[in-house]
Amino acid sequence: MNSTVYTRLSVVAVVALLAACSAATPDDKKAQLEKLKAQQVEITKQVQQLEKEIAKENPTEAKIKTKDVAVAEIKATKFDHYVQTQGRVEAEDNISVSAKSPGVVMAVYVNEGQQVSKGQALAQIDNAVILRNIESMKSQLELAKSVYDRQKNLWDQKIGTEVQFLQAKTNKEGLERQIASLQEQNEMLRIKSPINGTVDEVIAKIGEAVSPGMPAFRVVNTSDLKLTANVSEAFVTDVKKGNKVIVTIPELKKDLESKVTFVGKTIDQLTRTFTVEVALPSEANLRPNMSGVIKVVFHSEPTAITVPINVVQDINGEKIVFVAEADGKNTVARKKVVKVEGVYGGKAQVSGLTAGEKVVTFGYQGLNDGEFLKI
Repeated sequence: MNSTVYTRLSVVAVVALLAACSAATPDDKKAQLEKLKAQQVEITKQVQQLEKEIAKENPTEAKIKTKDVAVAEIKATKFDHYVQTQGRVEAEDNISVSAKSPGVVMAVYVNEGQQVSKGQALAQIDNAVILRNIESMKSQLELAKSVYDRQKNLWDQKIGTEVQFLQAKTNKEGLERQIASLQEQNEMLRIKSPINGTVDEVIAKIGEAVSPGMPAFRVVNTSDLKLTANVSEAFVTDVKKGNKVIVTIPELKKDLESKVTFVGKTIDQLTRTFTVEVALPSEANLRPNMSGVIKVVFHSEPTAITVPINVVQDINGEKIVFVAEADGKNTVARKKVVKVEGVYGGKAQVSGLTAGEKVVTFGYQGLNDGEFLKI
């Protein structure tokens, strides 16, 4: 007797059961259907068992139906749990420089792309009037100093009155303060860089009027960059300052490793996200306003069991995968119920499998427990 005979007998048995149930009342049909399904499952198992026994007893004659599959051996590996989002590169120091005093630009000392240091003059506003006033004051100060020195010598010799000495002193010191004030005003007519960096934009032009608050230059310090991104509030308890971050800048064609340096404490009402900042390592080709993808790693498993996410099937409310097992000289499929712990980067961390098992990665659709496999 072979597997075909058993199969036919199974079909006859099912037909007989259906005939016996045809006379049942409508109220009993649901119960009868469930009973028939259970019997069908049992008959299928018996057929599969008989096929296996026949295959063992007559290995040269039996023809076993197999399904072509591909498998991969499960290995325990490090697995990162992370949140992925997109962000934008920003400079910590990206300064719009404007004049401190109104006036007309007389000279521009720098070009775009030029390196500048803190306090370096970028442009000069017309200061001719102030310079003339300073020169005039200096002449008056020379006279005031001469008078003061004479009055002091006389006062030291107890000659003259104290009032004359104090008047000479006050006049000299007053002129010194006025000159200092004019020199400060003169310095305010020089537009200076507030930081060390690179001139990113020159807005001011010779002969053009400028005033406080009007951008004249933009200076950027590209050696101190960060990436700012928004993260879903679902991860508010996971993402913390100091978390490892993998930054991918498409234009650089490589990944940069860094850490979270700032985590916002406020949730945006519209986007339901919070702000995260990541310090970027020094990189010559990094530019402000570049876009990048960040993966914030908030948990790592050193020895996790992972499988491709696509092999995990949801059947009757259970998460299952199929593994290939040896059964004598044959290989059969075995259904394994698993629990998914996390899904990241196309892989799922699961429990319910052990290292060394061979998970079916191709041909798993429609596979049944105990079905013969051809790898």
